[in-house]
Amino acid sequence: MLVVYALTRLNQNVDHMQYLFSAAVSKISQVLIGKQRQVELAVTCLLANGHLLIEDLPGMGKTTLSHALANVFGLADTRIQFTSDLLPADVLSIQRGSVYWA
Repeated sequence: MLVVYALTRLNQNVDHMQYLFSAAVSKISQVLIGKQRQVELAVTCLLANGHLLIEDLPGMGKTTLSHALANVFGLADTRIQFTSDLLPADVLSIQRGSVYWA
């Protein structure tokens, strides 16, 4: 009986996570049109409690994605400008739970 209860709770948690994922992707996709796969990957990264580094060519929607992710998840939105002078140690001191873009 305990196993059945545990499996029921697990299914409820999975359903809830699927709902959160779909809602976040849907909300962000209203702002960032045509980047469904990138939005799904970004949301997956943040739901997994990871860091997110957004790289792309100029004018491809990095700032828009960053702002949308921050708004949906209630996170800080901070910009880091990468140059050849930036070392990996500079990035490692970044606080968890924020969206960073370059």
